[in-house]
Amino acid sequence: MNFFQKLFGGKEENKEETKAASEAKDFEVLKYDGVRAMKSGENDYALRCFKHALELQEDYEIRDYLSIVYARTGQLSEAYEQLLKLSEVQPDNQQIFIRMANIAYMMEDYGIMSNACEKALLIDKENPEVSYLYAQATKGQGDDVNTVAMATKAISLNDSYGDAYLLRGETLLRMQQLEEADADAQWLLEHTEDNEDVLLLKARIERARNNAPLALEYFSKVIDASPFSIAAFRERGLLYEETGETDKAKEDLEKADELQRDAEVLTGNR
Repeated sequence: MNFFQKLFGGKEENKEETKAASEAKDFEVLKYDGVRAMKSGENDYALRCFKHALELQEDYEIRDYLSIVYARTGQLSEAYEQLLKLSEVQPDNQQIFIRMANIAYMMEDYGIMSNACEKALLIDKENPEVSYLYAQATKGQGDDVNTVAMATKAISLNDSYGDAYLLRGETLLRMQQLEEADADAQWLLEHTEDNEDVLLLKARIERARNNAPLALEYFSKVIDASPFSIAAFRERGLLYEETGETDKAKEDLEKADELQRDAEVLTGNR
């Protein structure tokens, strides 16, 4: 540095250097505090730390943390926005698109969920989780044919993928393909124990077959496994009505209504 720079520019440069060093230190403190708060469940404080840190310096690791805390606190569109920014700088990172698909599923935005799945498949089409998520997206869009196709793809990549069997079985039941649906239900019954969703699928298949005794047996198994199953009480009550067992029907339907009211109180919908 020459004489004139020392004379006229030195103090200003020192101020800039001091400011930069101070901001760098503040950034590291905010990042550390944010991670600590995130791990201890102090979500509001973590968000404040991370957002303030980003005002000082761009950092994609912090954006990753932000997406986690936003999702944890139910701020789903904000979580998705952070993941979208990450996907722009890491377009070959399949896990980012999987997380985007999961967030979109929670948002019930099946269009952007499908888009995320398509991008994930371009990276690795042999990942069964992506095919399953795509099946969930097509289900949300009312596309039963592609739901079955993508669930089948997931199963072909992982033949013990229980969630994919369940999704395919439920979709086949809705399509009235009862034999195919029952094949999935039987696989699930052999590989799970007292699973409410599996037992309910089997009960509904037998009801669709007009096999009332077996359907009632499985609805009862659902209730044994999950005594608060509104669907099982209601559907068993309706089936009792159809078979002329009015007292049992009344008891079940009243129980379903009671559970429904309790659920609405708990969720604040009343």
